[in-house]
Amino acid sequence: MSSQENKQLVMQGYQMFKNKDIKGLLTLYTDDIEWIGTESEYIPFLGTYKGKKQVEQFFMTMEQAQEAIQFEPQVFIAEDDKVVVTGQAIWLVKATGQRYENPWVHVFTIRDKKIARFQQYNNTAAAEAAYKPSQTSSRQQKPSVHH
Repeated sequence: MSSQENKQLVMQGYQMFKNKDIKGLLTLYTDDIEWIGTESEYIPFLGTYKGKKQVEQFFMTMEQAQEAIQFEPQVFIAEDDKVVVTGQAIWLVKATGQRYENPWVHVFTIRDKKIARFQQYNNTAAAEAAYKPSQTSSRQQKPSVHH
């Protein structure tokens, strides 16, 4: 496939994601897709996944955990078998009710007209802050008494 065809494939995938067509989206991936994300003890769906079944689980867990308020791919750069996409998202964390802004970069590798590898780079700190349960202060501020 040409770089332009690779770019179109990735754009199609984003449209399917926005339409919540995860079954359709999975047809764009190789059976042995590598899905590489950052790790976080607070965000239940982050991590590395291998194969369509695991990637489907990623999407299901993400859907249960958060909702996209805004999800906008902005710039698509295609060269050889790579497509790099920059974008911006705002997510609502269902468990905490918190929102967070998330600028991101996704790197796709295309093989045999399908997406064989996905790697994401994003602001994990902002996401973790939104996922952490709010800390109710157990340390009440007591007036200091000076003698």
